[in-house]
Amino acid sequence: MSNIQERTGLYSLRGEGLTLLGTELKVGDKAPNFEVTDNDMKPVKLSDFAGNVIVLSVTPSLDTGVCDAQARKFNEIASTNENVVVLNVSTDLPYANKRWCGNSHADNIKTLSDYKERDLALKYGILVKEVKLLARSVWIIDKDGFIRYVAINPEWAAEPNYDNALKALKSL
Repeated sequence: MSNIQERTGLYSLRGEGLTLLGTELKVGDKAPNFEVTDNDMKPVKLSDFAGNVIVLSVTPSLDTGVCDAQARKFNEIASTNENVVVLNVSTDLPYANKRWCGNSHADNIKTLSDYKERDLALKYGILVKEVKLLARSVWIIDKDGFIRYVAINPEWAAEPNYDNALKALKSL
């Protein structure tokens, strides 16, 4: 990982600084295409959802309370926002994602896994070096494929600001 950008001072776990790996993206950037795995072990690309407003809800692991709450909240948001695709991406195995969906009755979001290549993680600059999991973040991509909202949580164990994300979503 010698040519991969490293950023510090942006993310922590209970005050302990962590390092983010990958390309830093900003509002206005074209959203890079990425490939992840769906719950049936099939590849899925961001480009598969072209022409839709996309919310990327990124969580470290759905097996934790904060990640569970985040995914449930975005499942709720998805149920009330037509023409919006909500993708919850973690590094959980697809089997775990499928189990979570069944247990939580989350049928408005798509749970996807970046466990194989960490493709999304590196292209979006949210791979946590110390643990190789994804940094909690929310991304909103418009119908033309441009990033319109980025919020990388500064604290791993805190939920995202749903109001800010919803406001950005409604502005599209």
